[in-house]
Amino acid sequence: MAVSVSVALLSGQCVSLEVSAETILASVRLMAQAKMGRTLVALLTPSGMQLNLFSSVAQSGLEDGVVLSAVAQAGPKLRSHRRASTFVAILADGSVVTWGHRFHGGDSNSVRNQLFNVHDVYSTNKALAAVRADGSVVAWGHADHGGDSSAVQDQLQTVEQVFASMQAFAALRSDGRVVTWGHATHGGDSRCVAAQLVDVREIFSTEAAFVAVRGDRSVVTWGHEEQGGDSSTIVDELVNIRSIAASGKAFAAVRYDGRVISWGHPEYGGDSSAMQEQLVNVESVHSSSGAFAAIHTDGTVRTWGHALSGGDCRPVQTQLTEVRKVFSSNKAFAAVCTGGSVVTWGHPLYGGDSRSVQRNLEKVRDVQSAETAFAAIREDGTVVTWGHPEYGGFSSGVHSQLRDVQQVHASLGAFAALTSMGKVVTWGHPAYGGDSSAVREQLRDILEVHASSGAFAAVRADGAVITWGHPLSGGDSRSVRHQLAAQV
Repeated sequence: MAVSVSVALLSGQCVSLEVSAETILASVRLMAQAKMGRTLVALLTPSGMQLNLFSSVAQSGLEDGVVLSAVAQAGPKLRSHRRASTFVAILADGSVVTWGHRFHGGDSNSVRNQLFNVHDVYSTNKALAAVRADGSVVAWGHADHGGDSSAVQDQLQTVEQVFASMQAFAALRSDGRVVTWGHATHGGDSRCVAAQLVDVREIFSTEAAFVAVRGDRSVVTWGHEEQGGDSSTIVDELVNIRSIAASGKAFAAVRYDGRVISWGHPEYGGDSSAMQEQLVNVESVHSSSGAFAAIHTDGTVRTWGHALSGGDCRPVQTQLTEVRKVFSSNKAFAAVCTGGSVVTWGHPLYGGDSRSVQRNLEKVRDVQSAETAFAAIREDGTVVTWGHPEYGGFSSGVHSQLRDVQQVHASLGAFAALTSMGKVVTWGHPAYGGDSSAVREQLRDILEVHASSGAFAAVRADGAVITWGHPLSGGDSRSVRHQLAAQV
């Protein structure tokens, strides 16, 4: 029987969840913190009593419609990106601790005195940008990747959010204007469209270009011309835009009338002209590195782009019905249909061939992907994997441990599963974080897990941060251990 449970913070933030009477409260906590974007250390009854997280909803006597109070952890707040090689911890006092590749932002000593009252941190592949509470920005790391913002520093005021290509940043200010810096051909120079960048609401990026969606739902593009930075030939069609997806070198925009317009490199999905008659009544578009997949309102799917990146779904076209969600690795897609069955296509070594585990791909509720493999979480909390065996596609060595899994996180070549009991199970290539044996005893009472390109970082209930994986990707945090411990 479904039970409605709400979880609220003292700040007023509240989320609603639908769970079963048998769901343990540790799972409720994980679901709530995923929705809130906050780390929760405790759940309280309406009368203020702390709940046993290892009891179920029914055992705790919770009734349908109950509102639980949550206690949020003061810090740290971790930030990472799967394409980057650094981790950032934002401490409770707004200061920042960084580690990982020193030349890619892992060493922030040069700007340490400026890193205070930090609200959030964003990353390109080799640089970081911190937004402070007053809307100012501090950048560091590789200069050609956005680590030097000195040329536009006076414009970086009242910034609300920052977006990134591989080598450039685009900051969206509260007045709807955009400020860019980094490698010019990757979108770091937007002067040619500066006059058009007004009333901007959203920004998306390929590897080397940006597209901004304005309040009237028109778009402005800049960056590498062949990778989505030039939309001049279709500008009249780019109106009433509802959503945008990006592959490595192309964009696809869904209009409110359900049609799709794409541009950028043709081999990466930038040319959908052959599909235009079929691309109607589109609900959403999803991307791999070189292809797009459109879900229609009737649950069918159409694809275009490079065939070995998932651009050709004809071999499984008849199976693509009642599709609810589409996930992607670098060069393959996985569609979850009504009932939780899964259909895959694309490069076989990137997860495009799931025949070896097909009988187990049922009642799937979520899918995560590394660069070349997929991991599906089923409704019973077990996990099914496929794709390149060395990089996470083969999990038989930890199969017995993959029980009651709530979340799965991925680096480029490994996975880390977080169970409802706060345990972490890892598999995949050791150089990408697939082997956590060195810190196994420390991986208890884990609240959240984050991934960089080749490492993982876990936050424990006591505030401690545990890392493993490649040292140059942040897998070794011993150099900042004392700084991280100071806030626990």
